[in-house]
Amino acid sequence: MKFLIVGLGNIGSEYVGTRHNIGFRTLDAFAKASNVAFEDKRYGFVGHCRVKNAELTLLKPSTYMNLSGTAVRYWAQKENIPIENILVIVDDLSLPVGKIRMRGSGSAGGHNGLRNIESCLMTQQYARIKFGIGNDFPRGTQVDFVLGQFSDEENKLIEERIEYVCEMIKSFCLQGLDRTMNLYNKK
Repeated sequence: MKFLIVGLGNIGSEYVGTRHNIGFRTLDAFAKASNVAFEDKRYGFVGHCRVKNAELTLLKPSTYMNLSGTAVRYWAQKENIPIENILVIVDDLSLPVGKIRMRGSGSAGGHNGLRNIESCLMTQQYARIKFGIGNDFPRGTQVDFVLGQFSDEENKLIEERIEYVCEMIKSFCLQGLDRTMNLYNKK
């Protein structure tokens, strides 16, 4: 079985560690734990690994957040990965910092990266892990908030939750979406 695991974020040193880059940060941790190095390829930074009998393609799109769908579509087609084996890790303003929620489908919820993926794949029927980044910002400062850094206290929680999401990725590939949601959405 082949899987495409996508972490959303923006490329460039100015975005490292920002709330919007939690998908990149999670994939970096997963790759490090799997002893995988990313290579700069078409539309993104790509790594390959195995989890038991599952072959994973890890993708950090280099298209910037709002055009992530181009990279997802290209790598899904190139690697011949069906939509049901795509998993996207994305930041979510509507969830408290560190709260994790997995879904098998749904709307973009105002997230431009998910909106573009939906447009390019022509479906909302793909799995995603929503990683809560909170929404403690004054009206009109959403962009500054999502492109801002986590506090030291938040970073401690984020590191723990990244490990949790890495376990969810393995579970998704080995046990499937429904079983993974049942096991992890409750915690």
